[in-house]
Amino acid sequence: MNDLYKDILTGLVFMTGVLGFISGAFILSSALFAVAAIASNVNTTRKQALIGTNA
Repeated sequence: MNDLYKDILTGLVFMTGVLGFISGAFILSSALFAVAAIASNVNTTRKQALIGTNA
């Protein structure tokens, strides 16, 4: 259940980045996209390591 909360938080950060991009806050939206990408990558890598398919 903990992974669900991390995925929801990553999605919210991404959606906030989209809204920031639409409103013209390009620097803020770029930072939010970077945070969402890093968080998603960390969550995916952690899930793969737990399964044992670290490819």
